[in-house]
Amino acid sequence: MKYVDEFRGRELAETLARAIAREAQTGRDYHLMEFCGGHTHAIFRYGVQDLMPHNVRFVHGPGCPVCVLPIGRIDQVIALLERHDVILCSYGDLLRVPASGRKSLLKAKAAGADVRMVYSTTDALQIARDNPQREVVFFAIGFETTTPPTAVAIRQAAAEGLANFSVFCNHVLTPAAIQNILESPEVRELGSVRIDGFFGPSHVSSIIGTQPYEFFAEEFQRPVVIAGFEPLDVMQSALMLIRQINAGRHEVENEYTRVVTREGNLKAKALVAEVFELRRSFEWRGLGLVPYSALQIKQQYAAFDCERRFDVPQLAAADNKGCECPAILRGVKRPTDCKLFGTVCTPDNPLGSCMVSSEGACAAYWSYGRFRRPEGGSDKESVA
Repeated sequence: MKYVDEFRGRELAETLARAIAREAQTGRDYHLMEFCGGHTHAIFRYGVQDLMPHNVRFVHGPGCPVCVLPIGRIDQVIALLERHDVILCSYGDLLRVPASGRKSLLKAKAAGADVRMVYSTTDALQIARDNPQREVVFFAIGFETTTPPTAVAIRQAAAEGLANFSVFCNHVLTPAAIQNILESPEVRELGSVRIDGFFGPSHVSSIIGTQPYEFFAEEFQRPVVIAGFEPLDVMQSALMLIRQINAGRHEVENEYTRVVTREGNLKAKALVAEVFELRRSFEWRGLGLVPYSALQIKQQYAAFDCERRFDVPQLAAADNKGCECPAILRGVKRPTDCKLFGTVCTPDNPLGSCMVSSEGACAAYWSYGRFRRPEGGSDKESVA
């Protein structure tokens, strides 16, 4: 398959593995965080960590928007469903995320709420057109990658005069979260993790470009390499990070040049800027309140803002005490450090968002059989 098989070749993987082994200096460790769950799954699916020398360790980060969504936001939507006769449209991976009291959107649906799974924002718009007498709320979630389609939906609803359509906005921004991982005092109780370099998210960067990471790399003196999702992408990016660390450099480099540019998608960014603006703060699971890390709908499109239309209550909720998702999202712990992992918490009975989402770290460990640390050797997935 053109442009896919080329990035999975065994011989080139072995060549890269030898180059990484030569570059990784004896006597020092390299802790490299992949922010995106797509990279985590690529690392496990193709056994990339097994090709690394013992002193090159991958640290798993926030992963995906479903993983970092706080329980309180799901509680808010369940409260909305209980108080108002609305049709809630949601992507499928959100339906099973546990909320407070072992509730979820799927359980709310089973109890009689009108919750519908959609594959795109256009599906939600069509449901609003087909049900003009009912309020339709789209549960918008995602990093910068899925924000433009939500902006398109809001603008389209405005153009059509779909007065029964609104959006519950949960779009979050990756650069702010990366910065928070390194400096936020709100997460000190979870412990600190050593990070020497970052794999920059690829799909996100196709929208925002590489430029937003430049200030971060300079300010915190950590190299960032924008990496594609194929195994050879990850290995090449690891080599680039190691070379920067060895040279004492902290720059933004782009391994994923076949998709990502420095400027990103200018049309998509302009569309997002038209419809959205920054929130002063937003809660991330595992990170707490992160300043200017999420978007809200501008006043111009306030009529399509679910939180304004229904005066959605602000609800705070604590995570399951036994669930280590918050620490896993920060890279402080691994799924195997959680006592619930693989026992009472499985894909059939998820207790945390890291097991629900297809891109979550716990789901990756489960899917590829990483149930315990390797015996008799260095734990390549460990943190400092």
